[in-house]
Amino acid sequence: MSATQVSATQAALPLFDNAQAWTGPDMAARTDWIHALDADEVAELRAAVATAMATGRPVQALTRADFPLDRLAARLDAIRHEVLHGRGFFLMRGVPVGEWSLAESAAAFWGMGLVLGEPVSQNGKGHVLGHVANLGLDYGDPEVRGYQTSAHLNYHTDSSDVVGLLSLRTPKSGGLSSIVSSTTLWNRLAAERPDLARALLEPFPYTRWGEVPEGRDPWFGMPVFTPWQGRMIGAYVGSAVRKAQRLPGVPPLSAAQQEAMAALDALAGDPALRLDMDFRPGDVQWLCNHGILHSRTAYEDWPEPARRRHLLRLWLACPDGPALPPAFTDTYQGRTETGRPDGIRVPGVPLHAPLEPA
Repeated sequence: MSATQVSATQAALPLFDNAQAWTGPDMAARTDWIHALDADEVAELRAAVATAMATGRPVQALTRADFPLDRLAARLDAIRHEVLHGRGFFLMRGVPVGEWSLAESAAAFWGMGLVLGEPVSQNGKGHVLGHVANLGLDYGDPEVRGYQTSAHLNYHTDSSDVVGLLSLRTPKSGGLSSIVSSTTLWNRLAAERPDLARALLEPFPYTRWGEVPEGRDPWFGMPVFTPWQGRMIGAYVGSAVRKAQRLPGVPPLSAAQQEAMAALDALAGDPALRLDMDFRPGDVQWLCNHGILHSRTAYEDWPEPARRRHLLRLWLACPDGPALPPAFTDTYQGRTETGRPDGIRVPGVPLHAPLEPA
């Protein structure tokens, strides 16, 4: 391709200069994306959890009214705006999980999540409270999700507006969390490899992991990048694309699509772009899936079951989230009552919040 052709292609592709276009080293040099709960906020959270637990209801039946949060609710409102319309991520520290039972920690996380949005199902089992833990499953199985293993996870997005993770226990080694701006990835590819950027604007086939909503096929097509109302909206799960190739009727990836995925995977892991962070017990990470890809390194767990790595997870639908292309709710998944992506809903499966990994 000549320099003239490259310039013409670059000019045809949009670039984005907004809050979502950040780099990891710039973020690592600042701390305004981290908040350690102060003594008053912790005391308020303790009291709210006690109030919620006193209702005797299961986690999924607890409502926003069951969590009397004031100061912390205001903090979470500001975090929600930053996550949805700013940089796309935030880290809270200091949730007192060490002094609580698993049920109390789950209630605290659920209550905070309700301030940000509506919990939606994370899998075909109807789990609105997820557990990220190694279940000893084979990551090579087309229907096994990476969060059920201790394997390295490539950069990806989840099927909701926001994903939240509460760290209960950390592994013996590994398990580092990394995030990267999908807007920055787009800008780099559009500037340096417009041919690959253009390929990522076309639909890629994704497996539904055997979790098929009513009236849907076992796979669907979704672009990795979609410019929409002033933002670049990203959606990418490379493992779901690759595993979809084993399903009958799925079109084979073109050479351009394969090269584009390889370039995106490599660029996401570039230390000049990504942001790494440790998870400590009591940390809560909030991410906007539409502008952030996240990853995890492989880890070695403790031999004792009671010490093994364990995170709680929420997928949240946020009524005030960014405008989304119709494919997010018309092709990929359904809509909540407020019109947001509805996670993974399988006919006849009730929603519930298990308190143990499953």
